[in-house]
Amino acid sequence: MTDTIIYQDLVTQNVPEDYKINPGGVEAIAMHPTDPNKMVIGYSRGLIVLWDNETLNAEQTYIATKDLHSVSWHGSGTKFMSAHNDCSYYVWDAKASSKPLESVEQCYGPYPCKAITKLLWKNVKGRDNYIIFSGGMPRANYGDKHTVSVRHGDKSRVFDFTSKVIDFFTIDDSSDGPEYAVPQALVVLAEEELVAIDLVTEGWPAYALPCLSSLHASAITCSNHFSNVSQSVWDQILKCGQQQVEACSSRAWPIVGGKSTAEGRKQHDLLVTGHEDGSVRFWDASGSCLRQLCILRTAHLFSGGDSPSTCQQEEDEEWLHFAKVGTFDPYSDDPRLAVKKVLFCVQTGRLAVAGTAGQVICFSLGCQESESPVEVVQLNFVGDRDSFVWKGHDPLQAKTEALKSPEGFQANLIVQLAPPAGVTALALHSQWGLLAAGTAHGFGLVDYVQKKVVVSKCTLNTNDLAASGDTMSRRKSFKKSLRESFRRLRKGRSQRGRKDKAAVKSPENRRPRRGENTEERAVSPGSRQEVGVDPGSPVLDAKPVERQVEARSSDDALSSMVRCLSLTSSFVISGVNTTPALWAGTNSGAIFVYTITFPPRDKRDTDPVQCVLGKEIHLKHKAPVISIHIIDARGYPVSDPFEAEPKGLEYPQRVLISSEEQFKVFTLPSLKPYGKLKVTAHEGSRLRKVAVARFPSKSDPQHEGFYMTVLTNQGDVGVYSLPDLRRQLSVAGCLQREDINGISSLVFSKNGEGFYLNSPCELERFSLSAKHIVAPRCIVDLPEGARPPPEVAPEAAAAAGEGSEKEQVPQEDSPAIKEQITEVQVAPPEVKDVVEVVTVESVTAASPSKDTENDEDKGGPDSPPDSGISSLVITKNESNFTTTTTTIGDLKSLELDDLPAMDQESLNEAFRDCKIEVVREKRTVVVVSEESHTIANGTSSPVAN
Repeated sequence: MTDTIIYQDLVTQNVPEDYKINPGGVEAIAMHPTDPNKMVIGYSRGLIVLWDNETLNAEQTYIATKDLHSVSWHGSGTKFMSAHNDCSYYVWDAKASSKPLESVEQCYGPYPCKAITKLLWKNVKGRDNYIIFSGGMPRANYGDKHTVSVRHGDKSRVFDFTSKVIDFFTIDDSSDGPEYAVPQALVVLAEEELVAIDLVTEGWPAYALPCLSSLHASAITCSNHFSNVSQSVWDQILKCGQQQVEACSSRAWPIVGGKSTAEGRKQHDLLVTGHEDGSVRFWDASGSCLRQLCILRTAHLFSGGDSPSTCQQEEDEEWLHFAKVGTFDPYSDDPRLAVKKVLFCVQTGRLAVAGTAGQVICFSLGCQESESPVEVVQLNFVGDRDSFVWKGHDPLQAKTEALKSPEGFQANLIVQLAPPAGVTALALHSQWGLLAAGTAHGFGLVDYVQKKVVVSKCTLNTNDLAASGDTMSRRKSFKKSLRESFRRLRKGRSQRGRKDKAAVKSPENRRPRRGENTEERAVSPGSRQEVGVDPGSPVLDAKPVERQVEARSSDDALSSMVRCLSLTSSFVISGVNTTPALWAGTNSGAIFVYTITFPPRDKRDTDPVQCVLGKEIHLKHKAPVISIHIIDARGYPVSDPFEAEPKGLEYPQRVLISSEEQFKVFTLPSLKPYGKLKVTAHEGSRLRKVAVARFPSKSDPQHEGFYMTVLTNQGDVGVYSLPDLRRQLSVAGCLQREDINGISSLVFSKNGEGFYLNSPCELERFSLSAKHIVAPRCIVDLPEGARPPPEVAPEAAAAAGEGSEKEQVPQEDSPAIKEQITEVQVAPPEVKDVVEVVTVESVTAASPSKDTENDEDKGGPDSPPDSGISSLVITKNESNFTTTTTTIGDLKSLELDDLPAMDQESLNEAFRDCKIEVVREKRTVVVVSEESHTIANGTSSPVAN
């Protein structure tokens, strides 16, 4: 690489006068295939110059009468080709510049055509050459298409892309000589995806992408993460994906990149995305790189859904031999097909897909091809209520004829909700054979084994019945909307004036009398029922200043929306036996608990499942309920219907109800309040996403804990302990508060990871667990000497020099330390510039403090955690001693029983020469030794005097 600048006045010295002043911009540069000092420079007005960079002289000039866009050399270096703005290309002799040797006018004439934006000319020994170019389509009929054309003798093919072509290149075989290049693959970078085409196999099929698949082939409308997929289900998904790529090339992926150095995970994780066109895509999220496994389409189940193969055949019949390639398709024929919710059972492979028009499709994994009609079950929430009028879109019409389903995901049942509003909540339990769905009008339970409706509940109140149809109508007039806006504005002004007057007379603002208990008035009005919370709960240790939260109106038309559903077995009725139950939470702060009774196993297919209302809870602050989790005494979640190993078996059980404003924990089955944590009143933010995640220990995989992961509308992510709701971690600004799409699309995994859309085409991933690192670890194999030597910072070099001087000082140490020092001294010379760290590990865990009343650091829910793993590294005689403690506090003594006796004596010597200081604010440990070195987190750096 050189930094030579070629100025325009030097290039245009010997060109005609018309091109000296304004030759146009530089459109193309092509290096000579045999002489690296020569190149062809093309200008937009048609001037082409053969430039010799060694002599800084223009050897030849070529004048084309048309605007230039691209140039390409022949492999021999004796001629080149130029492409122009009217889909024509010329062949020029490199030594003669009078006129072109050959010209092709309008490749797809006789009608006017668009410009050829890029051209490649490949010389093949003993066969016809390859001419590959982008653009050049007839303006009238195909001017809106993004194409790359390949011509090889009499064979030609036009590859049609759904997004703009940015660039392309070929991977060639040069075994016949340096001047010959046989294209093996064509790699096209489009604006929205990467496509590789096999030019060796007959028919020129596309390659199946091993990575870099288009995440937003259709706009993502929902996503969900599922951990620890069983091996049998995983194999079936892989087999289903392999059948879908049978039409692709069978040759190996032509691009050889680096290799991953990360350790493979022992479990299979799945990310499932729902899209606007009704498709569902399965991604392998086990590692740091997402890999598409298979695609499931639902449009063909309904009338009007076009099959991709039909469109493909119609395009192949065109006279230009179009071949649609790539998967990006941003257009959806019917917005009602958009997927709103998706659930997947990792043990059985059962899949539930819910759409915008109230359709819920139940799939199962089939081992062989089948052909049968899909049964439809109607689930009506409002019934025959005369006052309700639905003014939204019509439901999708399912096909009644028998549908042929290949091996893999096969539709078994379609549940059509009425009114056909978008599904807002979904629950699935494969072991019970039950499916629950909810909308803005109610929720219901369906038995997909018998294909019957078990229960239906309408959540609309009296005021909502007449208003809900208008509220969700897409046809509301502008006049009516403007009138309502002014009414709310006038009403808000009048209410603010009343509140200011009432604030002076309010009994809550008066000064308390002597001897009066003020604790009850300190609680927000919407939470007075929880004043008698268990005093042993640590949540009530601190009472920070609370913001005034605006009261919610029960007449809100959206209060009937179902926000969450849960199918689980817990102590709902009694504390002796668990009872299967359906939990449903609404926008008005109401929780409905329905108990489920199953018939005997031998009559499960015939006798009906019974479901009755067992309990009903109404939160006084009326905030929307966004999640419901059943946990045991240790905070472990009760067995998830998608998990094989049972958890959460320790009595007593509790229910964690998360609303947009606060967390509340109730003891089951009495529903006695156990604790709560106000988020909106204390921090001013609202909860958007809540999940329970598993956090294993980094050092001991057998030790694990379950914590609650939270996302707020401010973009902050937090981790809270269960069931005491103590904050363990807070990441402020993990997402930007203005990023509404990112916040609404975030999904927490059960491993403490998070996925959200950073943009419509970019999925961001983060991890809250130290055990699961999502950063990619890879390396590119290069020949020896290809990489430049690493630069060593002056501080590191000075530290290495001081270390080498200290190694020469003889000191009396234990045999273990002498052995470590010997290993450092015999290190190869080329790694002397790196600070060597030899660690002798002794991991011990001190018992956490039991006294929580006198600990000043445990003042409230916003305080740091009362226990955690911290490391202390002390350097002495160029050897490190490491120990761990579970209490951040006064580190006056450490448990070192696991060290040999001689090492303990040496460590005691190190402690005599060191000063230990604990910084509580940053929760770090700073150790200062007599050699003026600071050791923190296992690294050593000099301390300025």
